[in-house]
Formats: sequence, structure tokens, C-alpha cells
Amino acid sequence: SCSRAKDVTMPAKLPVNFFSTKSPVIDLFRGQLDYADQLRQDSEIVLYFFYAPWCGQSIAAREEIEHVASRLSDQVLFVAVNCWWNQGKCRKQKHFFYFPVIHLYHRSFGPIEYKGPMSAVYIEKFVRRVMTPLLYISSRSKLLDFLSNYEPGVVGFFEFNASPQPPGYLTFFTSALHSLKKDYLGTIRFGVVTDKRVAEEISLVHSGSVYLHRHANTSLVYPKDIMNFTAENICKWALENREMLVRWLRPHGGKSLLLNNELKKGPALLIFIPYNPLAEIHPLLDEITKVALEYHKCNKSQAAEPDLQHLGDSDSPAFGSSVTDARLKFSETFPIAKYPCCNTVVLPQWHSISRTHNVCELCVNQTLGVKPNKVHVPHCNFLEIEAALDSFYLQEHTFFQVISNTIECSNFLSFYSPFSYYTACCRTVNRHFLSFISSEKTIFQTPKVAFSSHGKKDNTQFSIPHIEDRNCFIPDLNISSTNITGLSCRTNKTLNLYLLDSNLFWIYAERLGASRSTHLKEFAAIVDLKEEVHYVLDQNQSLVGPTLENFIKNFSVLYSPLKRHLVDDPSVHFHEQHVLTEVTTNTFHQTVFLSAKNVLLLYYAQWCGFCASLNHIFIQLARLLPPDSFTVARIDVTRNDLPWEFMTDRLPTILFFPHQRKEQSVKFPEDFSVNLPNLLKFILRHSSLSSSEPCTKECLHKESVLQQGHISHLEREIQKLRSEIGALHQAHDQLEAQLSEARREEQRLQQQKHTLEKQHKTLQLHSEQLQAIYDQKNQELLEMAEKLQELADASENLLKENALLRILVASRGGKLQSTDKVKEPLQSELTLSEDNDVSLSTATAASEEKRIDNIDTIETEHSSGNRTE
Repeated sequence: SCSRAKDVTMPAKLPVNFFSTKSPVIDLFRGQLDYADQLRQDSEIVLYFFYAPWCGQSIAAREEIEHVASRLSDQVLFVAVNCWWNQGKCRKQKHFFYFPVIHLYHRSFGPIEYKGPMSAVYIEKFVRRVMTPLLYISSRSKLLDFLSNYEPGVVGFFEFNASPQPPGYLTFFTSALHSLKKDYLGTIRFGVVTDKRVAEEISLVHSGSVYLHRHANTSLVYPKDIMNFTAENICKWALENREMLVRWLRPHGGKSLLLNNELKKGPALLIFIPYNPLAEIHPLLDEITKVALEYHKCNKSQAAEPDLQHLGDSDSPAFGSSVTDARLKFSETFPIAKYPCCNTVVLPQWHSISRTHNVCELCVNQTLGVKPNKVHVPHCNFLEIEAALDSFYLQEHTFFQVISNTIECSNFLSFYSPFSYYTACCRTVNRHFLSFISSEKTIFQTPKVAFSSHGKKDNTQFSIPHIEDRNCFIPDLNISSTNITGLSCRTNKTLNLYLLDSNLFWIYAERLGASRSTHLKEFAAIVDLKEEVHYVLDQNQSLVGPTLENFIKNFSVLYSPLKRHLVDDPSVHFHEQHVLTEVTTNTFHQTVFLSAKNVLLLYYAQWCGFCASLNHIFIQLARLLPPDSFTVARIDVTRNDLPWEFMTDRLPTILFFPHQRKEQSVKFPEDFSVNLPNLLKFILRHSSLSSSEPCTKECLHKESVLQQGHISHLEREIQKLRSEIGALHQAHDQLEAQLSEARREEQRLQQQKHTLEKQHKTLQLHSEQLQAIYDQKNQELLEMAEKLQELADASENLLKENALLRILVASRGGKLQSTDKVKEPLQSELTLSEDNDVSLSTATAASEEKRIDNIDTIETEHSSGNRTE
């Protein structure tokens, strides 16, 4: 039995340079993590870029890293490590779930992982924050700029009298690095003050004190007596107590619950602005921050509100003078507190047939000048509002008029305090005969004051004015630059404010309703996940502070004038020849409600397979029903939004809107199968007019005409079906003939198959015989090869012996010649003894000749043997 073949795998290719050799980034493409650690010991700031060569995001981020390295390579060491090659130490020691990964080290502290966008400006901003985690604050003006930023600020006071640094400074420095490690967005700014006079401005007296600044709430000082002064504790304390007026959202592009978790907290205002992190000034961001600060200023007491205006440095006299002038002007213009607590009140109708209402703005105020100290206005509470309402209804006759063309205001004292009084300003609004909560239009009949949430003139759609319109009809209360102050605490629809960089996340704005053709990527939308609605700020308006304020105020009122934004399907094109009418968000009311026909509407989705299987049924139904009386339509609910009363949670859903009774829509029963007969019965059942009046001759005539039209239409359809049946019979006959021909062809193929099988068996037998002959001949060839090998070996031995004999013969011939030469000189001397030696020489010659003859005989035998072989 043969063994199973082994799997053959090709080894991985050797890695190559990921970065250019001229790049300022050191590329360790073989994953030399130990060498990277050696490089880190010699540098103060090191950025590690762990990548995989095949990763598309790593390839895209390569250019961004090179751009940052070209700007900061003289201060920061940039090291790229291939963490994918299986032979490298990085792959063996690190286990990343995604690529690329950026780690930063500040000397021995780290790693600080960067999780932000893979954009050069954002990466450079984060690297610079790691390079200088503490900002040096040298003057009062710089302290004011530091605390005025929208990001939370933590200030540490340290006197550099000791060497090399005061106690606790390194701990505070490390806490700043800890904050960057825990929050990659860097929402907390850390600063250090060394001047004692500057530190006293924020009530820091002792060296080593830490101060957390908050705009809308009381600022805090780190409690050393309760918590240990460690870097982790300082960072934890700052993160837990920080104030988030505006939060940045930066989705990473993959599957995430970031937006879902934030939107579940409540209504959210999403603002998209083009943002450059490296820019020195951000005017639009500062304006948005100002709106957010005013919106969240709920506690208006001086104790709770940090007064930063007195921090103006001596080198900026204009700033201090403007603040002083503003305070004097405020104290002279209005004798109440700066931030009153107000509420809107609607008086009841004075008569059952009256069309008028009085709308009043009720404010709780405290007098100034009675007490020598400043009056601290407490937070608005329900007891004060309730007392104000009681006092107001007692004074109701003061404002009770049928029609008033002017705004009337009045002050009356509180029951509980002689230093407090209430202010009420009222006006008249005209309404229809319907109730106050009806959905009909409201028209304000005041020529002197116009209510408008956006500053536009609109005479058709108004709602009862609330908080956002207070300054329009109560000019005395317009004492601040904006009337949005503290609105987050005076309404049940509090907004969470979020910022997104439109350069990176404009696709989210387009999904919310932003225009794709706009050149200025500024957009704002309010998303209320609980109510399943969202509102879009008109893109024709510039995204500035007043526009955002009106947008927030219009959302916060009880009867919001904002129009819900509905997503439409831009890919739908209407053609008159289509049997089914495709309905979108923009055409829903026109096609369904304003149409004079009976409408059958199918709710479907592209991913719904059962919905697609009903298309042919609705096409047949549309052809059966007369087009002048019925409309068969459908709407894709995944690409269109609908009013909440017409939304559905099940697909497919079929609704029928009868003629003249569109508000009484009927749903097709779910327990009935969706087929043509059931749909016809359902339509005919609910399309008849439910009237108690007897049908006239004209009605009967119309009904008979309609029925006759139905009958003729059905007859035409039956004729079409009969012709189709005849065509099907012809096709059936043709198919039968083709099947019989196919059967005959199958039999012929079966015979050919049997013949081929016999030929195959014969060929297989011949193959076996040829294989046996082949094996026999192969065996004979092997035997002949063995004999030839033996003869070759014997021939080689004989050749060796022949060569040896030739050598012996040659040596013998040499000896004989030397003997002849010696005998010639001695011949004369041996003449006398010739006779004596004749016999001896004769014998010697005979023996030599005999030996030579023997040698010749042997050579002859060898040669004959060779010839024989």
C-alpha cells in the first residue's frame, strides 16, 4: 500500500521595507522589538507604529505617519515595527487585534495608545500633547485664556524654590500623562502656575495645590486630606468631576456602539464643523462653546459661578473697562436679578365661544438694593413657581381682556418674602374653535409684536410661544446677550451637545439629511432616539450662535414648531407607464391623502424576500382594478421615513385607504394569505361608502357602470387567460415531441455505451498481455546486462596482466643488450679460454633461447584467450 503524500506548503516570503529608506521613520521590517526597546532608552519621546504589510489601513496611515515624522523628527523618535512576520519578536510577544497600533512613550512612562483618527493633524496634535502635557501659565491673562477654554482645566500651583523641582510636581506631571492614557481625546488640559500672585486668583495659596475649573458648577480643589496625592488619584478625581459641556465624537469606522450609547442618554444636538486641531484659533468652536455654556448655566449664584472677569491682566485695560461698564449698565437698566426663573402660562377661555387666549410670561425675581450684600439668586425650584402661580391667578383679572393689542406687564409681591416679587407680562393670541391641543393652525393677532422662532415671517404656521420667544414680547427681560441661559434646567427636553469633524465624518451628516452639494461642510441636527424623530437645521442659514440658540429653543418648547425631517429615497424615478406607483416621503401625502382614489399601499423592504414574492400579485391586482378609481402603490420603509401614525414594525404590511375616508385606513388581516382573491374581497369590502342615505338613481347608474366596467375588464382578462392556455397547450405538445425524441436519443446512446464498454474490456485484456510480455523482456535484458558486466570485469583484469608482461619483456630486452656490450671488449681476453668455455656458453645460449620461447608462447596464449573472449 502506498503511503499518503505529505502536505506541501510554501514558506512565507521575507519581509521588505515598508517605509522608504529616505523616510525619517526607522523601519524595523523584521519585527526587531528588542532593538526598538534599545532605541527607546536613548530618546525622550518615542512613537511606535506597529503595522502589518498587507493591512490596507496600515498602508493608508503610512503617509500620515511620514508627514508627522517630517515635522517632528528632530524632537520625537519614530519607529515602525512589522508585527506580522512570524519570525519576528514583535509577533511572538505582541498580540494585537487590529492594525495599525500607535504607542507613545514619554521617557519611562508608557505605553500611551493613540486611538484617534489616522490623520496627520490629529496624530501630530496628540504627539504634541504627550511632549508637553503641562502648559506653563505665567500671567493672569494666560490663566484667563486657559480657564475660558471649553475643555476642562486642571491647574497646579508649585513654587520652584527647591532643587531640582518642588515636592509633588513630578506626581502632577505624571497625572497629566495618565489622563492622556485613559482618554485619548485629551479633553482635560493640565496647567502649572509658579507665580504666587497668579495662583491667588483661583484661591490657591499653598504650593502643591491642584484646582479643577468648572464653568457651570462650583470649581474644586483637590482634597489632600481625604485622598492620597498620587498621579492615579489626581487623574481619577479630575475625570470623575470634570464638566463636559460639549463632547467630541470620533467613530473609528468599524462596528461600534459609540453613537448608540450616546443617543440613548437623551436628545442629542449633533454639530458638524470643519476642524483643524493644529489651528491656533477656532472662532466657530468658540461660538458653539459659548452657546453650550449659556445653555448649561443652571445655578446662577455668584458662589457657584466662577467669576473670571476679575482675572483681566493689567496689560489689558480695555477688557476691565468693558466689564465695569457692562455691570453699571446692568444695574441701572433693570432692578431684578440677572437670571430670573420664568415660566409660560396660558389663561383659560373667558367664554365657550371665544377664540382668544392670553399668554403670559411669569418670572420669579428678587429685588436689589434692599440688602447691603449681593443678592445670590438661588436655583429655580417648584415651591417658588407654585407660589408665583397662586399669586398670578389671584391677580388674573388684571390681564383678563377679550382682545389686547399691547403687551401688559405687572409686578406683585410674594407671599413669603418682602424682598421677592413676581413679574407677569401677557398678550392675546387668536385661535380657531378647536381646542388648545388640536393640530390646527394658530394665528397671532398682534400687530405690534410678531412671534417667530427663526426670525422669519410666517403667517400660516405658529404655535404658542414659550421660552424661546420670551424676549420678543417681554423686552424688559432682555437684559442678557442671550435668552438661552439655563434652558437645560428649565425644560424636560434637555439636549446633549456633540461635535463631529465634518472633514472626517461628513457621511454621517449626509445620512441625517445634509446636502451633498454644499461646499461648506457645516451642519446641525437634533436626534431624539426615544421619540424616533430628528430635526435638521436649515443649511441655508449660517451655523452661528444665534442660529443654534433658536434651533435649541424651538426644540425645547412644549409645542415645537420644528418640522420633523423625513428621509427620502433619491433614487426613485417616476414613470407614468408603471403599473405600481412608487411612494416616497415627499409624495406620501400627495399620493395617499390628497388623491381622490382608493389607495392600496404595500410596505416592503429590499431585504424582505417574501415582499418580493408579492410583486406579481400586486401587478395583477393593479391591472384588474380600474385606474381611474384605484391606485396600487408601494413604499420602501428602509429608504423612506413616514409619520409615526403610519409606521409599521412588520413586513410586508398592506393598508387600504378608502376614498373620502382616508383617515380610516384599514390593515389587511395578518391571518389571511396574501393572494389575488383575498385582496379583491378585502378591497371591495372596504371601498363601499358607509352611508345611511338611500342610493339615488345616479348612484345606481354609477354603480352599474362600475360593475359593468369590472365585468368587461374581467372578460378581457379571461380571454387573455384562454389565449395563454391555448399557447400553453401548444407548448405542451411541442415539449412532448421533444421528450420522445430525447428518449430515442437516450436509447441510441445506451447502445453506444454498451459497445464502448466491450471495446474497453478487450483493450484492457490486450493491455494486460502486453504488460506480461514487457515484464518478460525486461527480465531477459537484466540477465544479459549482468553477463556483460562480468565480461567487462574479466577484460579489465586481462588488460592489467598484459601491461605487466610487457613491462617484464621490456626490462628483459634491456638486460640482454647490456650483456652484449660487455662481451665485446672481453672477447680478446677470452680467446685462450674459448675452447674451454664453448660448452658453457652453448649451454647458456640454449637456456636463454628456451626462456625466450616460453615467453613468446605465453604471450601467444594470452592473445588467443583475449580473442576468444
